[in-house]
Amino acid sequence: MSIWNFADLLPPIDERYRITLGEGNTPLVRSRHIGPSLGMEHLYFKLETGNPTGSYKDRFAASGVSHALAQGKRAILATSSGNSGAALAAYCASVQIPCCLAIVETTPESKLRQMLAYGAKLFRIRRFGPDPQVTQEIVDGMKELADFLGADLQISAFSFAPLAMAGVQTMAYELATQLADRIDHVFAPAGGGGVVAGVAQGFVQLCENSRSNLAPAVHCVQPEGNNTIVGPLRAGQERALACTCTTTISGLQVAGITDGHEAIKSCRSSGGTGYLATDDFIYATQARLAREEGIFAEPAGATALAGALEALQGGEIKPDSVVVCLVTGSGFKDEAAVERMVHNASSPLVEDFAAFKSECIQVIENVSHR
Repeated sequence: MSIWNFADLLPPIDERYRITLGEGNTPLVRSRHIGPSLGMEHLYFKLETGNPTGSYKDRFAASGVSHALAQGKRAILATSSGNSGAALAAYCASVQIPCCLAIVETTPESKLRQMLAYGAKLFRIRRFGPDPQVTQEIVDGMKELADFLGADLQISAFSFAPLAMAGVQTMAYELATQLADRIDHVFAPAGGGGVVAGVAQGFVQLCENSRSNLAPAVHCVQPEGNNTIVGPLRAGQERALACTCTTTISGLQVAGITDGHEAIKSCRSSGGTGYLATDDFIYATQARLAREEGIFAEPAGATALAGALEALQGGEIKPDSVVVCLVTGSGFKDEAAVERMVHNASSPLVEDFAAFKSECIQVIENVSHR
């Protein structure tokens, strides 16, 4: 299975250029604890953590690198805060073309190491990401450099790389087969807004091609410190607004517009809206996913659920709705966030099995008496 199972819905490309590492076909898992504890019996998680490099960006890279090969491009240039860089690095390695990456300054070390492991060349740039002016200058420079080198520029946004971003729409195609009868709401995290726009457009495309009649409301969820889309969306405006980014949620630190305008349009036309969550609430939701559902997500991957919980608490979705939250990236992506989640836990060394037995009995008895 790969995104190419939906080749008839994707931009045309000769089969000989289609590359895959087995991306897509990710699980849809029903909530066993968080949802039912809140009266939500139909809360689902789309686990993009199961992709080859651990995030939904593998869908983007599979399509993007394939089209770059078909166009005879000699290399891939990209900007990244981590996941798209790792995905592009892996897919470039699979076809042995260079991958050069301009990296957001605050990218976690674990994401940098993953990109380096695939052989990509990367450089963090000071103030890139949080500062919208610096970010725009870098993007403009990358366009010129790609033209000069005969390389393909693959920034994960429809406004820059529509052929690559078409791969993101395959999440909607899969959801339409996994929950064919009914989906009321889809919650998606947003930095620049590409995944929100892609999923919403994917459902529209399915309806236009008579492949599904599902038309869920697609909702955009952002950290409060990167409110480029949600604020304008809820205020009835049509255009996103650049901001000075203050969130610590890796992957959602996109101070510029990128796909913000399209995300607003796509959400609104689907009947969706936007939600903001504090960084602390997102971190807490990440911990709940791990401890109550067994789902190991990075903070950005828990952001959609944070938005769904905000929507439920605010009475904006009904408890009996069929709700899907996109879990976009693995917990292994952000070691610092894992440290935050387990800082009060420990793994003590015990002397022997007898000591282990005593500790286990105490732990289990304490749980049983709650």
